[in-house]
Amino acid sequence: MMAKLQDILYKVHLKQVQGSTAIDVAGIQIDSRKVMTGDVFVAIRGVQSDGHAFIEKAVTLGAVAVVCETMPAVTADNVTYLLVNNSQEAVAYMAHQFYGSPSEKIKLVGVTGTNGKTTIATVLFKLFTQLGYKCGLISTVQNQIADTVIPATHTTPDAVNLNALLKHMADEGCTHVFMECSSHAIHQHRITGLHFTGGLFSNITHDHLDYHKTFDEYIRVKKTFFDQLPASAFAISNADDKRGEVMLQNTHAKKYFYSLKTVAAFKGKILENALTGLVMTVNDKEVHFRLIGEFNAYNLMAVYGAAVCLGEDSETVLTALSLLTGAEGRFDYSISSGLIIGIVDYAHTPDALENVLMTIKKLRKGHEQIITVVGCGGDRDKTKRPIMAQTACDLSDKVILTSDNPRTEDPAQILKDMETGLSSAAKRKYISIVDRREAIKTAVSFANREDIILVAGKGHEKYQDINGVKNVFDDKEVLREMFELLGK
Repeated sequence: MMAKLQDILYKVHLKQVQGSTAIDVAGIQIDSRKVMTGDVFVAIRGVQSDGHAFIEKAVTLGAVAVVCETMPAVTADNVTYLLVNNSQEAVAYMAHQFYGSPSEKIKLVGVTGTNGKTTIATVLFKLFTQLGYKCGLISTVQNQIADTVIPATHTTPDAVNLNALLKHMADEGCTHVFMECSSHAIHQHRITGLHFTGGLFSNITHDHLDYHKTFDEYIRVKKTFFDQLPASAFAISNADDKRGEVMLQNTHAKKYFYSLKTVAAFKGKILENALTGLVMTVNDKEVHFRLIGEFNAYNLMAVYGAAVCLGEDSETVLTALSLLTGAEGRFDYSISSGLIIGIVDYAHTPDALENVLMTIKKLRKGHEQIITVVGCGGDRDKTKRPIMAQTACDLSDKVILTSDNPRTEDPAQILKDMETGLSSAAKRKYISIVDRREAIKTAVSFANREDIILVAGKGHEKYQDINGVKNVFDDKEVLREMFELLGK
């Protein structure tokens, strides 16, 4: 691809220009190692490194233009330098223009909130595929164009890769794209400049405070997604979340709410909640869904609301929704030959863990044990560790604290951090086992017929991140392996 530099600077606030903008550019790069002849290099101040330190390297590799927040002391001849206030914002606008404004050629729906994003986006993708549309999905689990799966490395890709992916989706004939919008992506301007047809809010709870520092800042960042929606868009929020109304208070979009507890445009009521699924009324129509649990009742209402706002017939939508399953690693359950129920779930926040365990308690028929295997990620918000441990013990009969993705932290120290939150009653219910495989094996050894094992925290992930190495590890596979090994 080729574009004129001046043509891709639309909406970019330039403080200073040194050199010509009437030049051809072949690509946009934010990683200096990937720069090729003819590219624009955008220097971004990241969490781990500062792109400004690599400007000279990018020029040596053939960059014809540099976007930066601080001009380098020495500049090269025949290279254009563009000074901006915010490189992340600038690259988002530039990438959107470079790739031909792909979000304007599709119906793009963004989903934000702490829990439920992946399920809502995935079920929307499955629903609209079922309704006969060619769809795209951008999620934590995977990116997908119709039947073609593209592995995901981040919940939301960087602005350059995101716009390239949206162009690919538009070129392949996708009419609808459903995308998770994480708080990191919003704050880092990865979605800046995109044209959204609609936005959805699930809920907001304790998460990512390692990044956002305060809960108020986390809320503010999520809210900016809705603040920036155009008047032509729709915005749907959870009326039962105490911040559901706040999220939409400054949006220009058309506002709608969904609820299980109060009057709303999209009103649901749970009639039955069992391992066979949910029976609900949705705007007074009775429907049986395959998804399980109150949290999924909320996810289904969000999906239903979005589909109606996208112009689909409500009865057709409910019929199609009744046939669908959720996302991999979200309340993903199987039953062993010895009739032990194993559930793998991505729950990695106190609220998500509580939701899953409360759902399991409601599904319990009698006195079956709930055995929970749970850990906390390294290099992430430490304040939730003691809360996670106590939540697990409050709502389980036995708890095994173990490693999640320790990353660069000592896994034994993470477990010690979790243990600090335990009451004296909770301390009688738990053991700590650093090795996750051994922890799952121990849980299976504790289980008897019809007991329920929850393995929480990693869900769909097929690896365990230890000191920068992604070791192959799949909770579902390990659980299945242990059932067979122990003859359960």
